[in-house]
This record gives sequence, structure tokens and C-alpha cells, in this order.
Amino acid sequence: MPNIQLAKNLRYLRKKNGLSQREMEEVLNLSRQAYSNYERCERTPDLDTLVRLAQFYGVSIDDLVLKNMRAPAFSLSAIKESVASYYTYAECKETGNSVYLTDSELRLISDYRSLPEESKQIITGFFKSQTPK
Repeated sequence: MPNIQLAKNLRYLRKKNGLSQREMEEVLNLSRQAYSNYERCERTPDLDTLVRLAQFYGVSIDDLVLKNMRAPAFSLSAIKESVASYYTYAECKETGNSVYLTDSELRLISDYRSLPEESKQIITGFFKSQTPK
């Protein structure tokens, strides 16, 4: 069964790197039709080809097959500001979902990340106990 996320990632990575399908056929020693079938989700590359693709693009096979590589990564250092200057716009690395944060929420997240693991567990337990059932 072809993997839609893999097909999207292959197309995205090829275009991001300014490559044509013809160039990918040379890199992988495949016919253009075979590579085109991967991007159109009509066929799935074999394991050897997946390994070569992952190495070529410098990503893991898991990321290549499972991750939405077009979704921006979330990190405090890479947060984009929204139109409203007192809010910060962030996108989740894993899901691509977005959220708006106030400055105090951003500071809270930053402070939380700097805590020891035991303190994080206490805070997480507190929030779970406050969640309505």
C-alpha cells in the first residue's frame, strides 16, 4: 500500500533542493517513470531505495516516511510573530498545528523547560488534577 506522506515528502524535498525528477533518476539509478511513481503515490520504494533517499537528503527513514516535512519546526528560537505584536505564533513540529501565545505564556513555557524533571512532573500532575472530567 503506497504511503501518501512519503510521496509528499519526496516531492517536497526534491523541489526544496531544486532537483528535477530526471536528476533523481540519476542519483538513484532508476528510470524517471519509477521515481515519478513514488511521488504520485502509485508505488512505494523498496528498502534499499528508501535508505539511499534518506541518506541523500540527510534525514531519517522514519522522518521520510512518517513526518510532514513541510510543517515548520517548533522551537522557542524560531517562533514567528503574528500580526498582533503582543502575541507570538508558534507551530508544532510533530503535527503542524499552530497556536498563539502571549508573552507571559511564552515565558512560562521557557521557564518550564529549564526546570529539573522532578519539578516538571509535579507541575504536570497539578495541571492534570485541575482538568475537568
